[in-house]
Amino acid sequence: MTQTIMEKEAAQAPQVIAEQLTANQALMERIGEKLRLLSPKMVMIIGRGSSDHAGVFGKYLIEIEAGVPVSSAAPSVASVYGKQLNLSGAMVIVISQSGRSPDIIAQAEMAKKAGAYCVALVNDETSPLAQVVDDFVPLKAGAEISVAATKSYLSTLSALLQLTAYWTQNQSLISSLKRLPNVLQNMVDSGTQFTADSLDKVKNMVVLGRGLGYAVSKEMALKLKEVSSIHAEAFSSAEFLHGPVTLVEQGLAILNCAVNDESAASHNEQIEEVSSRGADLVHLNQIDNDIHPRLAPLVVLQRFYLDVAKVAVARGFNPDEPKGLKKVTKTV
Repeated sequence: MTQTIMEKEAAQAPQVIAEQLTANQALMERIGEKLRLLSPKMVMIIGRGSSDHAGVFGKYLIEIEAGVPVSSAAPSVASVYGKQLNLSGAMVIVISQSGRSPDIIAQAEMAKKAGAYCVALVNDETSPLAQVVDDFVPLKAGAEISVAATKSYLSTLSALLQLTAYWTQNQSLISSLKRLPNVLQNMVDSGTQFTADSLDKVKNMVVLGRGLGYAVSKEMALKLKEVSSIHAEAFSSAEFLHGPVTLVEQGLAILNCAVNDESAASHNEQIEEVSSRGADLVHLNQIDNDIHPRLAPLVVLQRFYLDVAKVAVARGFNPDEPKGLKKVTKTV
């Protein structure tokens, strides 16, 4: 039974994304055409918190599909240090739920003045970013009351998928996006993959993924910290073997974000390695493997959001109102 607002909002993601993809299709087609004419040599992504994690997903996605290098912005460069970058001929993607944090707005204004083509992916359609950027893409997630972002984050990833698909004219991905809402709904209706019992007495955890799976593992680690008071850090499964794997001998719990794409074989080998060293593993799987590999991370994350909310409640926490957090965080 759904008990928290976080679960209810996470379960709305399939319908939200179905409506978003339809509503934004013509806009994404126009943006895609602009990008093919511009042929940017680089992309910079601006975001904080969950939006920055969405940017990591965007980095992998754009570099894989468009072959354009992508970097993460340091918003303080503009807001604190007052510096200007040379972004002539570049594309800048601004990601935000509210679009109201002063440092994000300052970085977007700097990027626009620096000659970049700027696109904002924002849930709040009254955001001042709409007056700054060249193209404003509404995420269409609707009101999100729970402090922990769920449907707005998933709708950010679907927007990045749709933007990239139309930019690269990837017909396979465009067609596959039509299936995404149904596949997400199947995950909503599927069984629980991890429970409070599987994390009994766990205070520290590592989330492992690879490639696009690593991108969403960063969001998973943030949510474990935010709503269930588990200190969790995300690593690429390949990077984890370069030193941090020694922590396994201390009885480390590991959440395995298993995404079925080109990285799966290598990732599974690395998971087997940490298992052989005695790691306590909890597995997250996409269930339906007959989908486009770029959609797979969203599918795994959909189930995670529902499960982590229940874990939080079982551990005595309210996932809708984590202590010390607000829905809109404004930093300078």
